[in-house]
Amino acid sequence: MMSQAFYTGINGIKAHQYGIDVISDNLSNISTNGFRGYTTEFSSLFEEALVTASSFSNAGSGVGIGTKLNAVAMNESQGVFKLSDRSTDLAIMGDGWFGIQAEGKPLYTRDGAFTFDKNRDLVTNDGYYVLGTMGNNINDGVLTQQLAEVELGAVNTQQKLQFPEDLIFPVQPTTEASFYGNLTALDETRVISAGIIDAQNNRNNLRLEFTKSVPQVSPGSQWDITATVENLEGTEVYTTNSGRVTFDAAGALLTNTLTSINNNGTNVAINLGSGYDGVIAMGDKFSSSSSANGLEAGDLLGYDINKNAEVVATFSNGMQSAVGMIAVYHFQNDRGLERINGARFAESQNSGRPIFFQDENGKSIIGTDITNFKLEGSNVRMEVGLTEIIVMQRSYDANSKSITTADEMLQKALSMDA
Repeated sequence: MMSQAFYTGINGIKAHQYGIDVISDNLSNISTNGFRGYTTEFSSLFEEALVTASSFSNAGSGVGIGTKLNAVAMNESQGVFKLSDRSTDLAIMGDGWFGIQAEGKPLYTRDGAFTFDKNRDLVTNDGYYVLGTMGNNINDGVLTQQLAEVELGAVNTQQKLQFPEDLIFPVQPTTEASFYGNLTALDETRVISAGIIDAQNNRNNLRLEFTKSVPQVSPGSQWDITATVENLEGTEVYTTNSGRVTFDAAGALLTNTLTSINNNGTNVAINLGSGYDGVIAMGDKFSSSSSANGLEAGDLLGYDINKNAEVVATFSNGMQSAVGMIAVYHFQNDRGLERINGARFAESQNSGRPIFFQDENGKSIIGTDITNFKLEGSNVRMEVGLTEIIVMQRSYDANSKSITTADEMLQKALSMDA
């Protein structure tokens, strides 16, 4: 039985040595972004049955022979968030994992320290590509479609995210200009203007000049219109058109023969309204206003990442467009992931395949919130780790003491003169 104490003590020493190794690894990675700490789980070894004087004895009839390290389990608690000065540094606020990939299979991490490389790929600090869904609305540095959101593709279709350093929001030439105001019943020349944009990204002036027709035919009034498209300085005239509008006796607009004009290659519809909705002619108080669609081209100001993990491009003309979406993966069993290192994991049979959450309409979603200018630090608490390593050390010492005691007893038995 004394020899069994040797084995029991050795098993205890080995198990607690593993425990010290795990805790030491946790403490050494306390500053590692996205690190997941591990806890040790022990179980007792089988017992050796003893022969008792009576098979009906109610006393215990077995002696344990020590412990073993049964499992090293991931601590799934969230780490502390740390402020960052980069908009591409991301933190997952709830459940989920970023996907990254180099040459082999994808890996999964909570470390969101990302940046753009020289090819404008979104990558980790050591060059792994960040996986996600591209909006497919960029072609040769030009935004081809303005998107409010990018839908997350299927799990197996995720790709590296690449965004150009220079991106142009294309010009949207004016196609319609609307005019409002009161020309009055007085015989005076009236001018109403509107800013319009041509296909060459020039902002021009559409000027409508109203003069009373001669002769006037009652009831109502008639006005001749001269429409001119010119540059903002008024030094160059591109197009001139003319037409006529008629009003009833109450001043409501009846007809308009000037319906469009060419704006340096783009046709612009002229909308004067109808009835009292638009241009009228009554009383003696002149007023005017106008509006026009169209948008000047814009240069890229930068990319932002919103809480839905969408990459949004912002332009100098005030416009924004989603251009991509960062994938956030989920697993049936996070603890079953195979640890590649403290912050990176691989799919395993125990974890199950990566999945995307879905909303009530079956649309794939990230299933959590993302925040930028922050990084998730290690989830290891120093005070807990230091306490655990003290306990492990005491247990290690106690097991070594049982070996020493068993050795002394054996030496004593051997030295006895039988």
